[in-house]
Amino acid sequence: MQNFDDIRFYKDEEVNPALQEFMKHPMVKAMLQFTFPELSSEDIRAILKECHSISDFQSKVIYLSVERVLEKTSEGLTDDGFDKLDTSESYFYVSNHRDIILDTCLINYNLHDHDLVMTASAIGDNLVQKPFLMALSKLNRNFLVLRNQSPREMLKSSLKLSEYIKHLLFEEGRSVWMAQREGRTKDGNDFTQQGVLKMVGMGKGELDILDYFVKLKIVPVAMSYEFDPTDMLKMPEVLAKRMQEEYKKSANEDFNSIMQGAMGQKGRIQINAGKVITEEDVAGIRKKDLSINDQLKEVAILIDRAIYRNYKLWPSNYIAYDLLKNEDRFVAEYTEKEKRQFDRRVSRRVDVKNPLALNSYLLMYANPVINKLSLNEE
Repeated sequence: MQNFDDIRFYKDEEVNPALQEFMKHPMVKAMLQFTFPELSSEDIRAILKECHSISDFQSKVIYLSVERVLEKTSEGLTDDGFDKLDTSESYFYVSNHRDIILDTCLINYNLHDHDLVMTASAIGDNLVQKPFLMALSKLNRNFLVLRNQSPREMLKSSLKLSEYIKHLLFEEGRSVWMAQREGRTKDGNDFTQQGVLKMVGMGKGELDILDYFVKLKIVPVAMSYEFDPTDMLKMPEVLAKRMQEEYKKSANEDFNSIMQGAMGQKGRIQINAGKVITEEDVAGIRKKDLSINDQLKEVAILIDRAIYRNYKLWPSNYIAYDLLKNEDRFVAEYTEKEKRQFDRRVSRRVDVKNPLALNSYLLMYANPVINKLSLNEE
């Protein structure tokens, strides 16, 4: 077996020592006090002493942390499609990506509630540069995607990553989560990057690439937040991209996004699991006799369509679409009160006198509607 030590999460015997080392870190202490506001420091320490595996830590601490986040910052989490999955199977979940940490936390919270195998989840190493963040990610079964490498190093690490995913799914029986793209969707326009699928496909060995994707049991997942608590933080990058200017992140930008994503108000949240991609789904791609790159493109489109189809649209999405198009096409999908509330949200977050800024902000919420409409047009 390859040595995966530079990218893997903690082994069970490493969990308790890591907890003992980092439990006094101010940010870890703050998370624990948020999760257990009624408990003393001694009681919290006692809970951590009982955590001798990642499963222990997730069920005794992280699950309750996510529950508190939902209570404090949302109007509830609902789901669909997960009850159709087999509790004894491991799956490769591919979802749209809106929030750095919360997306994968909510999916695992949901999997836990449905008694499904929880995931090992990919995270960029650029997001866990602080030692306590690295420890928390490894405690939460995150494995690293190495960034900022030379082309040669990237090829080598991509091959290792694909082998690790294969090892987790087929040898450990562990489900895996990966975002459909590198980095979050900033403009609400979710699409699967071919490069992500190309990396995953490196683990195929002697198998045909389509056979391998079927073997992975890919489940497209649609993550839908009524309101994006980080929408305003995403705007500078969105505007820079639209103006074709180079964008450079500030020193603590990712950390601020993590905190705002966790503690900002989200309204309602829905997570919908699509059907497992099967041989029947890829049969049409086979018949086209395409190159591997074109096959990857077709599989990406397959995943995108499933995400668009299962994406829960909220009043905020319909209002943004009507404002953007200056129409009342979806007026039946929202109330006047909801429209007033959304108008206030827009005016607080963006300079409404700046047409590009206003257009960009509305597109964040309108693009999921546009993508779903594109399915009907096809």
